[in-house]
Amino acid sequence: MKKWIATGALASLTLFASACGEGGSSGSGDESINLGYFPNLDHAAGLIGKQNEIFDEHLGDTQVEYTHFPNGNDFIDALDTGSLDIGYVGPGPAINYYLSGGDIRILSGAANGATLIVSAEDSGIHELEDFDGKSFCTPGNGCTHNVQLEIMLQELGLESNRVGGTVEHQSRIDPASMTMRFENGETDAAAAPEPWGTYLVEEYNANVVAEWDEVFVGEELPSVVLVTSEDFLEEHPDKVEDVLQAHEESVEFAQNNTDETLESVNEYIYELSQQEFSDDVLYNAWDRMQISTEVHEDALKDWAQASYDLAFLEEEPDLEGLVDTTYMEKALED
Repeated sequence: MKKWIATGALASLTLFASACGEGGSSGSGDESINLGYFPNLDHAAGLIGKQNEIFDEHLGDTQVEYTHFPNGNDFIDALDTGSLDIGYVGPGPAINYYLSGGDIRILSGAANGATLIVSAEDSGIHELEDFDGKSFCTPGNGCTHNVQLEIMLQELGLESNRVGGTVEHQSRIDPASMTMRFENGETDAAAAPEPWGTYLVEEYNANVVAEWDEVFVGEELPSVVLVTSEDFLEEHPDKVEDVLQAHEESVEFAQNNTDETLESVNEYIYELSQQEFSDDVLYNAWDRMQISTEVHEDALKDWAQASYDLAFLEEEPDLEGLVDTTYMEKALED
């Protein structure tokens, strides 16, 4: 496999940030369905489903339009405007949107784990207590990874500058550009999704401050969930069932075919950016996540409560009705 070159990160960021569709026009018409995902390793189920044409096979005559997103905010905006029907996103954006009154339902999990807290080699950060007076970056303000790190810091008496604390939070930093920030000394640490966290460790000698199973609810919190809107569920239940059957098949493939899955994901990232990750990065990152359809609702509630405790939410969170796995159960029966 070709090795990712740091100087290519900006080019890849530009491609990721475009969030352009890869088919034709999107929407919820009878003849097409728009499916979204991120070009991250923990979105392997979505990427495999696309690359191996599993979604196309299950949806038959319905044309599948694919759209990749650089962050959860853009994904939610697309779902909110109706230009996206269904897709893969982190639990943070899904929960935040739901609590703000948004029309969204979590149908299935796709991966657990995949958050790594790392620091620059010469940052002086080797444990969480060292964050005082330092900076860190995340893909979004209040995103899944942001909350996971900040709640751990809060337990140590440290807070971000967002609430008057001494730790600088640099928000809306696309994972692909984190590498350039580390290289240029623009940030001290990152709460990164995979494979970007492992890439910083393997290629930039970053320190691992907290492993994926050491971060807040790291082992049980879904890093990726499959979501849609209630409107789409009611209008197109058959399409939703087809997508879920394809999702289950893609998850099973990824669980049982590591080499082919990593090669396929790497090829797709190369297709987008003309860059690839090394084998060491991919395989080590793969060990830091679990591909699964399981949804741990308690972990989602714990994350939402942490988001409230950190003042990302104004009211106590109530997630009743957010998770609906009945469609997944029906899809598995058929």
